[in-house]
Amino acid sequence: MAVPFFEDFTLEPDELHPGYIYLGWRERGSDMPFFAHHLSDGTLRLIALTTALLQPELPNRPHTIFIDEPELGLHPYAITLLASMMRAASKSVQLVVSTQSVNLLDELAEPEEVIVVERAASVAERAAGPSVFHRLDRARLEPWLEEYSLGELWEKNVTGGRP
Repeated sequence: MAVPFFEDFTLEPDELHPGYIYLGWRERGSDMPFFAHHLSDGTLRLIALTTALLQPELPNRPHTIFIDEPELGLHPYAITLLASMMRAASKSVQLVVSTQSVNLLDELAEPEEVIVVERAASVAERAAGPSVFHRLDRARLEPWLEEYSLGELWEKNVTGGRP
C-alpha cells in the first residue's frame, strides 16, 4: 500500500459550517482523525487519482480521463501502484496521460501505446501547428528494447520528445 499508515476514511460534520462534511481518515493505531492539511501533496494527489481511476462503472462515469503528470510528488512505489490502477482503468475508460516520468513510462507503456509530442522545429512547421505527434514503432525500437527499457530510450532521446 502506498500509504501504509492509512486505516479508513471518516465523514464528520463541520461544526463551524452546518451542512458541510469533512472527509478525513484515520491512521492505524490512532483515534485522531486526519484531514487534507495533514497530508503531503503526493498523498493527496494519490488519493485524488485513485478516486478518478477506480470509479465504479455507472452511467455518469466519464468515457475519457485526462491526467497531466500523475507522478508528481509520488514515491517510486506509489508510481508502481498508480500504473497498476491506470492499467486496470484503461480496460473500461480511455486514458490520456502526459508524463515526464521514466518510471511511469516503464511501468505502463508498450511502444505502440505511446504518442510522442514534440515542438515543431522550424517557424514554417510551427505555422502549421505548434506540436508534432508521432506514435512509437515497435519494429524500429526492437533492437534497442533488447538492452534498454522504453524509459531509458526516452532519456537517451531515441524516441524523441525531449526539449
